[in-house]
Amino acid sequence: MPNDLFRVAVVGAGETGTPLLRKLLAAPFVELLGVADLDDDAPGMRLARHRDIMTTTDFMTLAALGEKLDVLIDVTGVPAVREALRRAMQDSGNHHTVIVHEMVVQLMLSLLNGELVRLKHETQDY
Repeated sequence: MPNDLFRVAVVGAGETGTPLLRKLLAAPFVELLGVADLDDDAPGMRLARHRDIMTTTDFMTLAALGEKLDVLIDVTGVPAVREALRRAMQDSGNHHTVIVHEMVVQLMLSLLNGELVRLKHETQDY
């Protein structure tokens, strides 16, 4: 059954996440439930707060939203984050939320732009 509204959260609000956040915020069919980044002053965190979107420096807060979250987008590029999110979904029994990782985001942004988009982010340890 098609969705009329996608409830989305994003992990990573720096150089990669911020352009994605702008697109998500502009889409009338997306409800942005939250944004996480280690840097509370990251550009995407400031943007989210400006739009009254919940922000957190603990990405597991977003995973804890449970099945009210349709799509959890991870653009950190950090394997430990990817694994922790996957484990959280399994441990909670959440079979609804889809975790989308940066490779899929890169593909989608590239298709939208009509050319390959290079993702930019610094590697951080979580």
